[in-house]
Amino acid sequence: MQLPNNNSRSKLIFALDPEGDMDEAIRLVDLLTGHVGMFKIGKEAFTRFGPSFVASVLERGGNVFLDLKFHDIPNTVAMAAEAAVRLGVSMFNIHALGGGAMMERAVESVKNTAAAMGIVPPVLIAVTVLTSLDDSNLEEMGFKCSTGELAVKLAITARNAGASGVVASPQDVIPIRKACGKDFVIVTPGIRLSDKVEGDDQKRVLTPREAVAMGADYIVVGRPIRLADDPAVAADMITEEISEGLAH
Repeated sequence: MQLPNNNSRSKLIFALDPEGDMDEAIRLVDLLTGHVGMFKIGKEAFTRFGPSFVASVLERGGNVFLDLKFHDIPNTVAMAAEAAVRLGVSMFNIHALGGGAMMERAVESVKNTAAAMGIVPPVLIAVTVLTSLDDSNLEEMGFKCSTGELAVKLAITARNAGASGVVASPQDVIPIRKACGKDFVIVTPGIRLSDKVEGDDQKRVLTPREAVAMGADYIVVGRPIRLADDPAVAADMITEEISEGLAH
């Protein structure tokens, strides 16, 4: 499926990881359809509700970003990528730390499966460095570079493997864009409004306006919308911020 990316709303991805049951999740889908460009289904929602949840969102006309961060040996990830294509999602991700060979196999699997099905392949992106990590965390794990330096290295590896883009901190957008080119898709989580969200574990964050102004193609927002008194209004306010960032 071709990704929407022609207006401010299409750039907004809502992280659909509700705390309630599937009925609550579907209520959010119904409430936010038309207010966001895509619904991100991550590990929490997918583990709770399974592939049928993806089908339910698609049936309601929503586009799905499947955020499972596949990271395993190349053959396993290639088969998982095939399954993701068959689910009908618009976008899904793998983890760049799995290496070039793993990413190449995933890219090949996506192309071959989509061709066999006669569909436009979903956009395959690679996760660089989680936004919950900072330089001190990388040092603890033995890395000899900063989060920003590692993110760029992984983005280049993903691009060379044939991935369409990456998931990266908004603070890493500018150097990744410079290294990988204007057509490389950059999806940024770690988006926050001016108000602090309780229990927030994100460290490297920016506002919607800042992220888009820096060149992010899509932004992922969860709790600031989900926990709002009126999620649809909150989504519309973020869309306005995106418009301001595009006009920057």
